[in-house]
Amino acid sequence: MKRVQYGDGDRRLVVVLGWGNRPEHDGVQWLVDQLTTAGYCVDVFELPRTIEDFEAEYLEPVEQHLAELDTYRLLSHSTGGLITRYVSADDGLETRTYLSPWWGFHEGLQNPIVSSLMRVPIARPILPVSTTRSDLGELASDEWVEDSPSYAAPTFLREAKRAQASMPPFDDRDAVFYNPDDPIVSGAAIEADAPAANRVSFDGGHELFNSRSRDDHIDALLGAIDGGIDGMDD
Repeated sequence: MKRVQYGDGDRRLVVVLGWGNRPEHDGVQWLVDQLTTAGYCVDVFELPRTIEDFEAEYLEPVEQHLAELDTYRLLSHSTGGLITRYVSADDGLETRTYLSPWWGFHEGLQNPIVSSLMRVPIARPILPVSTTRSDLGELASDEWVEDSPSYAAPTFLREAKRAQASMPPFDDRDAVFYNPDDPIVSGAAIEADAPAANRVSFDGGHELFNSRSRDDHIDALLGAIDGGIDGMDD
């Protein structure tokens, strides 16, 4: 799994991106700039777009890196939020913040065709995926829209569904930023898992860092990363 480091701050922040995101995309770079300016040394994970085993290919590389750190904060987006849900809240973890975590399939994926194809052990991207700029966020760059995945592998969806079915309990110290009307992940699944006191809602697509409302929420996001839910109002 690809990992890129930014900044030289004395506080370590590990960012696990969503499916398809790349560190060099404009919206991600906007977010990284905010984080490094705030004094963090930022490790950004880019996920493989096709997997056959959630634990081996997604979770274990992240956990192995975290085991090398004395203390760290976690920030994750979408599929990254499914992965970091599995990270144990040990003494090294200072805060954990989620952006639009993929804790449930959007209704567009809840149909018999997708359910049947997920049972086929094919690790090649063959299932069409349609993602628009408005789905991602209106500030999404042309590069990101063009680079966003056009197909998904049945094994990727199978492993995501399996991971969603056995997620550890939600930690009530964690903060979640989400769009209740998210066009890509299930907003209802987020609301079912995370108490209202732990949630901050935004509008304008799936990705806060590409949303038209990102400037309205950056202070709350930095506060959550710094101090957990108690830091959101500072």
